[in-house]
Amino acid sequence: MIITIENKKFDLSKVTQLYPAAIINTGYKDETTQVSLEWLEVEAQDRVELVGYGIFIHLDEDEKHSFIYNSKEELDEAINVLASQLR
Repeated sequence: MIITIENKKFDLSKVTQLYPAAIINTGYKDETTQVSLEWLEVEAQDRVELVGYGIFIHLDEDEKHSFIYNSKEELDEAINVLASQLR
């Protein structure tokens, strides 16, 4: 099965990880890290600086792709498009 995110195609059989996440500043220079959306909503309580949101894909052979969105609404829309391909 082939899925498409932002006009980029992926063979689902080669996907080892596929997940949404929030991107926050770590507080060290310009370094950022990914955190779960649940952690951001439940635990962060405005204690972190949110940079954006993303969908992250890891493939066989350590290939990684990131699709970054400025808002939760944009991320939700991209997730809905992706979910419709998986039905």
